[in-house]
Amino acid sequence: MQQIIIHVDMDAFFASVEMHDHPELRGKPLIIGALPHERGVVATCSYEARRFGVHSAMNIKEAYRCCPQGIYMHPDFYKYKAVSEQLHAIWNTYASAAQTIALDEAYLDVTAAAKDWEGARRIARIIKQRTWDELGLTCSVGVAYSKTAAKTASEENKPNGYFEILTAEDFVRLIIDRDVRVLYTVGAKTAEKLRSAGIRTVRDIQERPADVIRLCGRHGQWLVQLASGRDERAVTPYRPEDAKSIGREVTFQQDVSDHAVLRDVLILLAFCVEHRAKRVGLRGRGITLKLTYSDMKQITRSHLIPQTDSAVTIYQETVRLLEQLPQRPVRLIGAGLYQLSAEPEERQLSFDDQTDDAPHSEETARRLLLDGLRTRYGLDFAGNLEKIYNYEVLHKTVEYLRQHRTKPIQD
Repeated sequence: MQQIIIHVDMDAFFASVEMHDHPELRGKPLIIGALPHERGVVATCSYEARRFGVHSAMNIKEAYRCCPQGIYMHPDFYKYKAVSEQLHAIWNTYASAAQTIALDEAYLDVTAAAKDWEGARRIARIIKQRTWDELGLTCSVGVAYSKTAAKTASEENKPNGYFEILTAEDFVRLIIDRDVRVLYTVGAKTAEKLRSAGIRTVRDIQERPADVIRLCGRHGQWLVQLASGRDERAVTPYRPEDAKSIGREVTFQQDVSDHAVLRDVLILLAFCVEHRAKRVGLRGRGITLKLTYSDMKQITRSHLIPQTDSAVTIYQETVRLLEQLPQRPVRLIGAGLYQLSAEPEERQLSFDDQTDDAPHSEETARRLLLDGLRTRYGLDFAGNLEKIYNYEVLHKTVEYLRQHRTKPIQD
């Protein structure tokens, strides 16, 4: 039986949630990300802001030049995640398999529930109606024979749109003369590589498959298939253990050269990474440290360790990587885990593991890290960890650390 796949994509999700909660923002150019005087990028923006040329991932200062009259807000990821869980609960009702792509996006295999295209149309209408009735938000829905076609369909009539692509022939007719970026997995670098060879449209890929494969290898073979409408991938439910990495990063409002400040920030990032890892039940065998310098050069350092989800270990290992680097002005710092697994790693106990105080060593180390921060800054970090996991609170706390690290703490 042919697959029947629905792709659901919320319309300007973060901005829509804020406009639902604050009706006075409706109809106005709303930009979610950083504030105009801060460093950062646009996370998303309302369609009113997009009319001024603002788009996701745009530098916030460039966004302000495009739209100085816009309303700028920090994101509230905890709120968006709570709404997302409600959305996916609605959507998953109609799917035999659901693949979550992001907080606001999913593929749904409705082959069994729909039985035919008319049944799929009915499910799509119900999903759109329930999303509006229960959450007051609009979504765009694509119905198609494949995942790639469903994704393309959901983008055709945004916002609050519906579109269907029932056959490979329909898909090819729709995209044949569009830019290569229309194809799934063609990013900016791949597009530039293809364009440098004169391959600019999907039709060019069809007419020059050998050149595409020569330029892009196995990825090129995939693009040749997609250009002909072939995509047999199944909807595969997301599992936390499928994640490639877990990380957290912050951008400083002013560059930081002092490694003492960076070490203190790494304490907070380590606890945030630990929180995320424990929430999904994953541990990692790799530690990463990410830095972006003031000249925008970005470096990543990593190494393998025994499996962990411990903030103490994450902190110790990222500091070890940091101390191998020269002191230069740093714009962004991040910490992370990779080579993730939900299975505990078996290892031989050493004599160190068998000491009387071993069960308390981790908790002691955690307390010492947080007590050190409290001594240096006069704040109760241990009592505010739950708040610091929040995006905006973390950034404000990091700025406090940056500003006060070299100042005497007043009792």
